[in-house]
Amino acid sequence: MTRTGKVLADLRTGSWITRERVRLWALAILVASLAGIGFLLATSDGLNDYQGRPLGTDFSDIYAGGTYALDGTPALAFDPPLQHAREQAIFGPATPFYGWCYPPFLLFVSAVLALMPYPTALAAWQGATLLMYLGMLRALLGSVKTRPEDGAGALARDPLLLLLAVASPAVFINVGHGHNGFLTATLIGLALVSLDRRPILAGVLFGLLSYKPQFGVMIPLVLIASTRWRAFTSAAATVLALVIVTTLAFGADIWQAFVDSMPFTREVVLEQGGTGWYKLQTLFSWVRMWGGSVHLAYAIQGAVTVTLAGALAWLWRSDAAFPLKAAALIIASIMATPYSLDYDFVALAPAIAFLAADGLARGFSPWEKTALALLWLMPLAARTVAEATLVPLGVPAMALVLGLVLKRAASDLGLLARGHSVAQPAS
Repeated sequence: MTRTGKVLADLRTGSWITRERVRLWALAILVASLAGIGFLLATSDGLNDYQGRPLGTDFSDIYAGGTYALDGTPALAFDPPLQHAREQAIFGPATPFYGWCYPPFLLFVSAVLALMPYPTALAAWQGATLLMYLGMLRALLGSVKTRPEDGAGALARDPLLLLLAVASPAVFINVGHGHNGFLTATLIGLALVSLDRRPILAGVLFGLLSYKPQFGVMIPLVLIASTRWRAFTSAAATVLALVIVTTLAFGADIWQAFVDSMPFTREVVLEQGGTGWYKLQTLFSWVRMWGGSVHLAYAIQGAVTVTLAGALAWLWRSDAAFPLKAAALIIASIMATPYSLDYDFVALAPAIAFLAADGLARGFSPWEKTALALLWLMPLAARTVAEATLVPLGVPAMALVLGLVLKRAASDLGLLARGHSVAQPAS
């Protein structure tokens, strides 16, 4: 066999992925990530990093919006000039603008955080949501029984999987931006873990995910397609309750302020790439980076979203294994929106966990282990690759894994010739 043939064979079977190699890679990335965070803290000046940006960058808009909520003027968080003025008042006149791009629900959380000094609030936000994220993964892996001799919960006790969860490159990106990816991952992961046994709780968790509405397009679809009416009703009731409580707390005008802020988010942040095209990891941004018009970008994104919806409806109505359904929903939810950034890749963690657990239980099909490794590593290079090549690496990486999931489901259902399980759990 030629050297190229050997490499391709190793990639196909995933034999290059051993426990020792995985441990070394994860430790190296974790050490580098901690060093990067340490550098930011050591070179900071007060509340700002060495580049003059607030520590935790995007968390600054959450904190600033919370101060408006405490002042009794929450609607001002949705006014870009006034939001920027409050950020400058807190972090200094050279502070870049970080816009409030969330529904009013999140003002409750931001107001609580704004009661604390900024460094304390940032540490509390990231620390608490990180623990929630790890707890979600532990619950997810603990619900899986890979081998009869192991019993349920064996995966959750594997220290290597905890290391992979903490050392994920997406974790470092999320922490560096002070973002909410841990919360997003926790809500969707726990909702899916609870869906069959505790559908009402799952619905509540899905409803709480409405603080990131761009990721909720596919969830109602799969709940309807799979006739999970208790979860669907619970999710709808949760969103309605959030609307009512928010209106009572902040007044009906808060919704007009939210609606008025949406054109700015759509036109400046999304359509004009104000955040930076290299951070946006979507088909929409891919078209725009390559010079396509806004209309073309929406058309292509829309066509792919409709295709994803059809694939999910088929998958969730089928008898395919639940981990395949859960992982497909998570990946498709991120791919379906034109507005998804690299720090949102933390939400892929439960998808990777579902697929890894399923592979350990039933064996991996060709290319699956390599594709999962790529998906885990991808956030490490996604921004750099997009800057250098104008290709948002997250899109092909997610599409590859989703394609393999659908292929595996079709094979399991007898719609395709069943492939042999070529890669067993690494020893």
